[in-house]
Amino acid sequence: MSQGVVRTIKDLVVRVEFFEKVPALRELLIVENDNKTPLQVHTIETGNVAMCLNLYGDITIEKGMSVEATGHGLEIPVGNEMIGRIINALGKPIDGRDDVPLPDTMEKRDIFKVPERKDAFSAEHEEILETGIKVIDFFAPFVKGRKIGIIGGAGVGKTVLTMELINNIAESGGGLSFFAGIGERIREGHELYETLKERDLLKNTCMFFAQMNENPVQRGLIALSAVTLAEYFRDTQNKDILFFADNIYRYIQANNELSSVLGQVPAEGGYEPTMFSEIKTLEDRLSSSDKGSITAVQTIYVPADDLSDPAVQMIQHELDSILVLSRAVAEQGIRPAVDLIKTNSSMLTPEIVGDRHYVLSVQVQALLQKYESLKGIIAIIGENELSAADRDDYHKAKKLIQYFAQEMQIMESLNGRKGERYTRDETLRGIEEIIV
Repeated sequence: MSQGVVRTIKDLVVRVEFFEKVPALRELLIVENDNKTPLQVHTIETGNVAMCLNLYGDITIEKGMSVEATGHGLEIPVGNEMIGRIINALGKPIDGRDDVPLPDTMEKRDIFKVPERKDAFSAEHEEILETGIKVIDFFAPFVKGRKIGIIGGAGVGKTVLTMELINNIAESGGGLSFFAGIGERIREGHELYETLKERDLLKNTCMFFAQMNENPVQRGLIALSAVTLAEYFRDTQNKDILFFADNIYRYIQANNELSSVLGQVPAEGGYEPTMFSEIKTLEDRLSSSDKGSITAVQTIYVPADDLSDPAVQMIQHELDSILVLSRAVAEQGIRPAVDLIKTNSSMLTPEIVGDRHYVLSVQVQALLQKYESLKGIIAIIGENELSAADRDDYHKAKKLIQYFAQEMQIMESLNGRKGERYTRDETLRGIEEIIV
């Protein structure tokens, strides 16, 4: 194995000089100190110097310490033993269950190595997964093997909606659920774990956490680690995977922090120059093959509620359905606080949802658009000055907006209100009663 020596240390960047063979990009190195600190090769500089990332942010590394190359990249264990566990970016359990260690004999996979796959899903075989949440099942159908994004600023209900989806879909018992906690609050991760444990859903769930207390290296790697295990179950065990990522914007944010540490010149909007390739690489791996499927739900934080933010725009281009949460709707007391006009889906076609659903969606969108235009007129001349037809449409739209409010089952213990769940047929029937 190649050997080197630590030359400089600056924040999370460690420069290691090698005497003979230089390690490969993304190869894992081990510092010969008490902690056996792992480093990852980021770039190779002139003079046989490898610029490496300090994965754990270990402050015990000193100049002059020996470093040994491992000959492989960052690998995580894969197998059934990972189900029901909370794993960090390096594949280590962090759930405190020391009595159930992961065996050393488990197969390991490089998190940067993309497996070969053959696409198998076509438009004629799209399968709708009912979520029990009216606004999602109607405006942004949850289609097997596709990607849905939940977009919104801070405190508008992204995580609550994600937890409700996990609860509703996981209860069906089909496939495996994955949760990647990327840079979010530790409290939210703990609450999710306890909720799944109480409802006996951990037996079908794999959890990966690199919350906001972790350094940007781990926050940037956690999504790749989670996807690697999901790919294993999809391709090796022919599983259908439900993959939840909270929050995909924090993935960009972590890589942006890392870019600053590495001294890279920022691109548009102050983001890292490699933002496009990083998002594209991750999203392309959240896909289906001829052996199984990965259906992804991703929350996307909107900085300063600005939907035109370059990072938010870039993520949206990779999604099939977009559910936009609005602070203005939340202030009206409507939950989930979905902006019904900005929410859209490429899955809302007659071929996928059927003629009945499609025709209703067109009628509902027309009513909502008319409602928005009438609001301005009413503010000036009053509702009584509208024609009878306009007044009728205005009231139908108001009923529709209230109709899509729904109590969440996971919030029952907090607000004391019984959670609701609807089939797609019940949702469509309720809409027909309003607009006919």
